[in-house]
Amino acid sequence: MFKNAYIPYGGYFSTPFCKWQGSLQNENAIKLAADTSKRFFEAKGLDSQMIEFLYLGHTIIQPGSFFGASWAANEMGLNIPGMAVSHACATSTNTIYTAAMAVETGNLSTAYCMMFDKISNAPHIVWPNPQGPGGEVLSENVNMDNINRDPSTGFGMLTTAENVAKEGGFTREEADEVTLMRYEQYADALANDRAFQKKYMFPIELKSRKSTLVISEDEGVTATTREGLERLRPVAEGGIHTFGSQTHPADGNTGMIITTKQKATELSTEKIPVQVISYGFNRTKKAFMPAAPAGAVQMALDNAGIGVNDLVAIKNHSPFIANDLHLGKALGIEQSRINNFGTSLVFGHPQGPTIARLLMEGIEEAVIKGGGYVLACGCAAGDSAAAIIVKVG
Repeated sequence: MFKNAYIPYGGYFSTPFCKWQGSLQNENAIKLAADTSKRFFEAKGLDSQMIEFLYLGHTIIQPGSFFGASWAANEMGLNIPGMAVSHACATSTNTIYTAAMAVETGNLSTAYCMMFDKISNAPHIVWPNPQGPGGEVLSENVNMDNINRDPSTGFGMLTTAENVAKEGGFTREEADEVTLMRYEQYADALANDRAFQKKYMFPIELKSRKSTLVISEDEGVTATTREGLERLRPVAEGGIHTFGSQTHPADGNTGMIITTKQKATELSTEKIPVQVISYGFNRTKKAFMPAAPAGAVQMALDNAGIGVNDLVAIKNHSPFIANDLHLGKALGIEQSRINNFGTSLVFGHPQGPTIARLLMEGIEEAVIKGGGYVLACGCAAGDSAAAIIVKVG
């Protein structure tokens, strides 16, 4: 259980998430994340020189990734070291955890987590193949090939979701019903001119020689109705998931300061303490990826010394609706308690920053409810998962 690591209230942001091959497809994700972070610090009146170490969370390499953390720091005007953290879809969770551990142990007092990914135009890598006839090479599409095949099992991620759905006895009707609920919950974040999203969302600026394009809202969210969901065919024969009940690839970035209690009090935009409480991890049986978060959540709850009913906000990364269905069934959580105000199923999945955005939404939901424990969790490639709990107020 953590005692010394805090997140300044308001000391975090998420950009809008942009659809695959959309407005961010040709941007270098490292430079864009650094430029956006620099603008965020300036807009909030924060002195970036307080940052001692940069934790860079991403999964899709970009040109310059070899120098990723030091380059990103340099782009922010900082001469500090840093490191990269990568754990597929749980990258944000582990980036924040790693920074919190450094603060908890007193190794540093203020860290910055910069989490990003650009799924659009993911690289194609070629390696020499000594056994290749005629100089044939080994190659990989970093994004698509790994979504479609886990080298440990030979199965793609959709197969893992259908395995969990079959074992859990989840039906197509349940999948559509909860999916529709998720879109309705997301719509709550858009009410009153996006009042909820504006609590944590920071716009992207894309500058050219002639103009500046400002992106303030998510790009790629599909209008969804019950009738529309019912008309969609399952992606896998005999399965429950359609293109409506699984996420879509996206691009975007997030940032979060991790520091001491005293420093967080100084930096917070309101007198609302946000304390990092506990962390959990898990790996489930092979080819059952959406089942992994339940074990990670239970570990985080046990480490915090609380129960699931003590949580005021529950945010679960849901690349497939089976993720939410399993978490609810395994831990006895009503679906209406999960993913209020948004989920990756709806707003898209840039991998690296996804769970950081969910955590921010959970913090803001807790503020509305008067404070309490917030859970952010999610599965990751290799049938694994991570979870983090913070306490607001």
